[in-house]
Amino acid sequence: MLPIKQGQVSIAFVCVVLGIMLAVQFRTTQDIRSSIPYQRVEDLSQRLAQTEKERDGLLKEVHELRQASGSEASSKEAELIKMSAGVLAVEGPGIIITIDDSKRVSKPGENPNLYLIHDDDILKVINELWAAGAEAMSINEQRLIASSEIRCAGPTLSVNNVRYSPPYDIRAIGDPQTLENALKMRGGVVETLQFWGIQITIKPQELVTIPAYKGTLHYELAKPVKEVVK
Repeated sequence: MLPIKQGQVSIAFVCVVLGIMLAVQFRTTQDIRSSIPYQRVEDLSQRLAQTEKERDGLLKEVHELRQASGSEASSKEAELIKMSAGVLAVEGPGIIITIDDSKRVSKPGENPNLYLIHDDDILKVINELWAAGAEAMSINEQRLIASSEIRCAGPTLSVNNVRYSPPYDIRAIGDPQTLENALKMRGGVVETLQFWGIQITIKPQELVTIPAYKGTLHYELAKPVKEVVK
């Protein structure tokens, strides 16, 4: 019986020691976790993880904004190019000019052509408007671009190879007051035309619509210049 009791005592002693060790380890762990440095480290770790998450979200947002901005800029640039080329209908403030032949009867010996509208009369009006800052123009629904032609074709006027009879409707987008003043200045184109009885009216408008160029563009000899990388 003695050996058995000694064994039981030994086991009990080991259990007590093991219990004490576990209790000390648990207490030590609790003390460490409850200590200020440990709490700060844990808090900083959580903040770091949250900051990294926010950073990743912001980087993704910046990337999306850059892509959208680049696409928007390219779209706007393409739109400006089309407007400059005249292949896009435009609208804005401006003036509408109506020009018609004179109703006067030529006197004997006078040249009757003096009382009729000619291509050079229209060109003077157009050039005056361009000089006054017009941004877009049309004649009888024909958009004027760099290659547009305005010339007499018998009693009619040819614009972009399309013939029209008077009256001629000229629309221009720009500052209405500036455009009107340019045409009506003393000794200007309007005064000269009215001297021969040419009928001309100018109406400032808050909104003028000018159609897109309807013809085709051909470049057989002209080619883009390749940029030289320096």
